[in-house]
Amino acid sequence: MNTTPNTTAGLLDGKVAFVTGAGRGIGAAAARLFAREGARVLLASRTESQLKAVTEEIRAAGGTADHVRCDLADPESVRSAVGSAVELYGRLDVAFNNGATGQDPGPLDRLPEADFDHVMAVNLKGPWLAMSAEIAAIRATAGRGAIVNTSSIGALMANPWLPAYAAAKRALNSLTASAAATYGPEGIRVNAIAPGTTMTEMIDEWEAKSPGIVDQLNAQTPLGRAADPQEIAEAAAWLLSDRASYVTGEVLRVDGGARA
Repeated sequence: MNTTPNTTAGLLDGKVAFVTGAGRGIGAAAARLFAREGARVLLASRTESQLKAVTEEIRAAGGTADHVRCDLADPESVRSAVGSAVELYGRLDVAFNNGATGQDPGPLDRLPEADFDHVMAVNLKGPWLAMSAEIAAIRATAGRGAIVNTSSIGALMANPWLPAYAAAKRALNSLTASAAATYGPEGIRVNAIAPGTTMTEMIDEWEAKSPGIVDQLNAQTPLGRAADPQEIAEAAAWLLSDRASYVTGEVLRVDGGARA
């Protein structure tokens, strides 16, 4: 009889993880999952009340978590938030750049210039700022690590509904590939996930402005449904883990087959 105890380590056991957009949706699901998988997690987003609620939930379940307010449109806020991970836990191993903002659906010529600028500031410049700070922190502490950016399948095709959002995410795919090629020799992997329709507040807002859009998207998805945020978080956790040690520069579709 096998009497060896089951001591399988979690995917992220012993790692320090930094998560943006962690107050709700995919980011909150990821923060909970990363903690369950053994990581010490620093949650970051703009909304203090949401961060506090998720952090307390993780702690109540026996995990290790702290939170810091972070506005991806504010460079100093981003750099300070990443630095907080090192201050709190002494190192940084992995980061999930998930924070984002949407846009009002409609043709590109109807989007106000200020809205376009905000979409780009949060969805493209924000992850660039975060990656720059994260790479420096990983270099200075853990030495090796992994980063995952949240893209979208909407960036992989023409997107007349959300043209600025899709353009920012497509540019993020390019930034991800460039970072993977640049920092791979140092042992820092950089990947992206491209979620399909996922039941978050962002999709709820889109449905409210374009009634029936979720049903329309689900009809184009072979699995016939939207994802739960947990399902997207699982893909991010794997890419950040050592089990994905030979994967870098990838944009992994997590879309129920929508772009198959």
